[in-house]
Amino acid sequence: MAVPKGKTSKARRNSRRAANWKLSMPGIVKCPRCQKMKLAHRVCKSCGYYDGQKVIEVDATKTANAAK
Repeated sequence: MAVPKGKTSKARRNSRRAANWKLSMPGIVKCPRCQKMKLAHRVCKSCGYYDGQKVIEVDATKTANAAK
């Protein structure tokens, strides 16, 4: 039966485990209504629409500032 030669240190063990974990790019898509970039499957912050329906009320001042 195989037996390890020596103890694996916590740093070596943890760095080996951490090597496989990577951040993935968030799903950013164009809003079909206002053509601004937004996170997929979320309400658009600039126009307030999701799936063709108005979900939130967006101030005109916010959209004017976002366009600048």
